[in-house]
Amino acid sequence: MINIQNIDHVVLRVRDLDTMMRFYIDVLGARVEKHQQILGLYQLRVGTSLIDFVPVDERLGRSGGAAPGKEGRNVDHICFRVLPWDAKTVLAHLREHGIEGEIVSRYGADGQGPSVYVTDPEGNNLELKGPPWAPVPKR
Repeated sequence: MINIQNIDHVVLRVRDLDTMMRFYIDVLGARVEKHQQILGLYQLRVGTSLIDFVPVDERLGRSGGAAPGKEGRNVDHICFRVLPWDAKTVLAHLREHGIEGEIVSRYGADGQGPSVYVTDPEGNNLELKGPPWAPVPKR
């Protein structure tokens, strides 16, 4: 049996590396972890996980075919756990970056709780998830 604990990393193929780096670093608080130049792989740290960018015009990115766009995405959405959670602070921070959002209640790994959905500069859907309203009983 395989027992998955969390997300290790997500890899996004990107058209505009600089814009994506600024968004993930400035808006979401990621930090640069590593750049594997030979592969064309840029790795950002978010909590205990990584988000990897592979530009579509570099080695790894070229192997994935056409660039992501309105007609197709690489992923449906990525959900990031945000702790500590303060809805007003999260929304204010997003507004400072010109992003409007609203708190909605969604079910996640730990149960029903607050989420805010945003879109990054290349159209990837992101969910910023707070803790559950009440714990989910363990089975």
